[in-house]
Amino acid sequence: MIKNIDIFEKDPIPRAVLKLALPTVLSMIVAVFYNMVDTFFVGMTNDPNQVAAVSVATPVFLFFMAAGNIFGMGGSSFLSRALGEKQYDKAKKISSFCLYAGILTGVIGAVLMFVFMSNILHAVGTSENTFGFAKAYLSWIAWGGPAIVISTAFGNLVRGEGAAQSAMKGMMIGTVANIILDPIFILDSFWGLPCLGLGVAGAAIATDLGNLVSIAIFFGHILKPSSILTLSPKYFAVRNGILKGVLLIGLPASITNILMSLSNILMNKYLVTYGDVAVAGMGIAMKANMLVVFIQMGIAAGVQPLIGYNYGAANYKRMKGTMKFSMICDITMGILLGILYFIFTKEIVSVFIRDEAVINMSVKMLRALMFSSPVLGLLFILNFSFQAMGKAKESLAIAVSRQGFVFVPCTIILNRLIGLEGLILSQPIADIVSILMATIMFLFMNRTFRQIEGKA
Repeated sequence: MIKNIDIFEKDPIPRAVLKLALPTVLSMIVAVFYNMVDTFFVGMTNDPNQVAAVSVATPVFLFFMAAGNIFGMGGSSFLSRALGEKQYDKAKKISSFCLYAGILTGVIGAVLMFVFMSNILHAVGTSENTFGFAKAYLSWIAWGGPAIVISTAFGNLVRGEGAAQSAMKGMMIGTVANIILDPIFILDSFWGLPCLGLGVAGAAIATDLGNLVSIAIFFGHILKPSSILTLSPKYFAVRNGILKGVLLIGLPASITNILMSLSNILMNKYLVTYGDVAVAGMGIAMKANMLVVFIQMGIAAGVQPLIGYNYGAANYKRMKGTMKFSMICDITMGILLGILYFIFTKEIVSVFIRDEAVINMSVKMLRALMFSSPVLGLLFILNFSFQAMGKAKESLAIAVSRQGFVFVPCTIILNRLIGLEGLILSQPIADIVSILMATIMFLFMNRTFRQIEGKA
């Protein structure tokens, strides 16, 4: 019997959603705060080139997070369904596989990044002014690549067994450590105290150390007798559906991050033609918009284990009730945050940098990104639900639409038609189209659930 069985089976849906989603949302808020603080401290160098360098290099950093999501999202989905089916030995095999396969993947990614560093930086659209800064940032990110993969993976796996508070603790403590280390490594001095003054390289080093702290917290939880997860290599297995079960959902989930990286690279390559101010402006706008996106995504990620468990247990009524209540929460948050952002747009972006040209550019870009915020949560709930159910095709279709075959044509076409304004509008348009697609997919899927419930 797993420790959190009542959350999955007995608690009223609002209470269960609160127990699982609230810690996840708080973790996401702290993560967003970190990203904002990270950009804030880089901005304190008063060098727009360093801010632009981080913006350009961030999509490459997301490739490590994408690798982590192969084992995190894929493993968590597989894990929650296994728990719903009462297959506890399989749950141990899933966690062991994700650990050792994740370490290997992180090492391979780091080696590839070092070997092809210059090619990568030219491909992502670095200018002559930002190349050196971006290289310094990515070099240190590469050293911490395995830690980024494992931290991302096990935050999701711990949440997948219903231990949302432990997952929150690991992520928050690691992030707080990162925030504390940021000014020490980035700035020449802070509050009158001498610091290391490493600039963007310091931001990357702080990120690596923060991920190591998170890993220590996650592993500490797993070593407790109450956890169903394990770090033992004796449970490592790739056969009997373990490899397939993780990759079935993990690959589509990671494609979301990969396409996000590629779409950001594409965006930056177009933006750089309008100058480094445009690149820095979009970087700040996207950082600020992360609060809205991550809160809505946090609700969806938090309830994913609940949806997966009840899908595995064939309790479709409770599963759909969870989805419905979560959608209401997400829409409410999207509307409230959207209103606040439109009212205080300039104040929000001014936190990151004092350059007036960059501020004016960021205001325009952030307001455009907010157009889809009231309903964006629907997309996350549906996509995380598809992942929880093991619906790889549906999850993949949503992943490639929002940042792929909808976003890319919008970016190219709108840039040619109306220039910079078109680039700014491409993401919210892709969001709306993807939401409509996901809704249609679930309506067809719901017919099957109704038929099964009718026979029960």
